[in-house]
Amino acid sequence: MENTSLPSSYAAAIAELEAIVRKMQADDCDIDNLAAYTARSLQLLKLCKERLLHTDKELKKLLEEL
Repeated sequence: MENTSLPSSYAAAIAELEAIVRKMQADDCDIDNLAAYTARSLQLLKLCKERLLHTDKELKKLLEEL
């Protein structure tokens, strides 16, 4: 697991997270990759959280204009 660049969209980050979960749940999950899967998941979760918080802030700002 060497992909260090982050996806450009929230949807891509979620898709990658789902792929990692499937790998981790598989019967043949390579235990040697478990730490890398977890580290990548944390990167993706952080990105998703930032995008969600940013979107929430923008929506609140727009709704205040009503």
